Amino acid sequence: MEITIREYQEKDIPKMMEIWNKIVEDANAFPQMEKLSEEEAKAFFSSQTFTGVAIGDNQVVGLYILHPNNVGRCGHIANASYAVDENCRGQHIGEKLVRHSLEMGRKFGFSILQFNAVVRTNASAIHLYEKIGFHKLGVIPKGYLLGDGSYEDIILYYIEL
Repeated sequence: MEITIREYQEKDIPKMMEIWNKIVEDANAFPQMEKLSEEEAKAFFSSQTFTGVAIGDNQVVGLYILHPNNVGRCGHIANASYAVDENCRGQHIGEKLVRHSLEMGRKFGFSILQFNAVVRTNASAIHLYEKIGFHKLGVIPKGYLLGDGSYEDIILYYIEL
């Protein structure tokens, strides 16, 4: 499947919501606990510095959000989240999204991209980030509440843009 990445459009919201909410529901990667309604999704995705979608076979198969990790004197550090349709995983869509976010981060004037909470059990994300050249900052023991009520470690990563 040929993948292109572009800025999201309002027509993409239903599929973006479906992909995002599935990850929230799985409770093993995103910090959010509540799924987005359509109105919340419109507000959320439009409030980001950049929201990109991966298009394959004329439909949204993945997305990412890019925004400041903090404010003021730390506003040059970006943060991002990535989501790939569960039926399209293993096709390097996540890698394309991450690489695109690095380009967009530079375009919007960020100089660092930092991930605050990569769940230790998210092996594919960890492999990808390390392959691309992200640096591991450290581990926060039991920093993530899994859907089953147990806690898992989170890893912090960064890369200079």
